[in-house]
Amino acid sequence: MKKEPRGPQAAHLRQRKFQLLHRFPIPPDLLPGTLTRSFTRCGNPRCHCARDKGHEAWTLTFMVQGQRRTERIPRDWVEEVERRVAAGREFQDAVREVLAANAQLLVLARRQRKKKRKRD
Repeated sequence: MKKEPRGPQAAHLRQRKFQLLHRFPIPPDLLPGTLTRSFTRCGNPRCHCARDKGHEAWTLTFMVQGQRRTERIPRDWVEEVERRVAAGREFQDAVREVLAANAQLLVLARRQRKKKRKRD
């Protein structure tokens, strides 16, 4: 692209893009995936889990090289892992928004180029 698109829409897209890029340097401790709480039963008929919901279990599910991975998370790690997963999701959303803004800017530049050619 030789010329950047102009106009208020292009300016707004560029401004939002640079806000996001400034706000989100790549943090080293982000986590991908989903943290899930479930309940399991141990099989002991005298255990409370035979009558109640079961034993609480936390798992982190994420993708690595196209393969789904599920890892159990210790209860005392849950708060920290939850924070890191939320930060990772926020970062991924910002990256998607930057990529979408780049695509929209490309479309605007192409449209403006066509309009300029029609006037010539």
